[in-house]
Amino acid sequence: MKKLIIIVIAASFGLGLMIQAVASEKMPGPDPAALWNYITKVSPYKNWAFWPDHKGLQKGRAPHGPLHRVYVNDKALNSAKPPVQYGSIEVKENYDKAENLKVITVMYKIKGYNPKDGDWFWVRYTPTGKAAKFGTPKGCVKCHGARAANDFILVHEFK
Repeated sequence: MKKLIIIVIAASFGLGLMIQAVASEKMPGPDPAALWNYITKVSPYKNWAFWPDHKGLQKGRAPHGPLHRVYVNDKALNSAKPPVQYGSIEVKENYDKAENLKVITVMYKIKGYNPKDGDWFWVRYTPTGKAAKFGTPKGCVKCHGARAANDFILVHEFK
């Protein structure tokens, strides 16, 4: 009986440490290298969900390419209406017609980063994680700005 109690206490302690680690997971700032590390190692985006109305491989358009797949983290997914929660991340894999991954584009909502444009930090990565454009690129802001009422999100309609 004592062994069982010790096992239960040890398991509870371990679970508590795991919960604490997840709860204290620090989000990156507006830094493309730190964000890449976060979405590929800390919280791999391939484990995230799709928007409920935009699942799997979809037809795309310029400048993103003819096909794409959009992943969203829980903060974005659990936002019932715009604006989405701070810490929301949307990762778009951009493919050519032959379904070769060409570019990965990311929208990351950071409180106080860029209030006039929804506090979004945009990054365009190569498939290996090299940041090509980042911050508030004019093309990103202009195109996504057409959907400012939907918190700059183009591929999902909030209900």
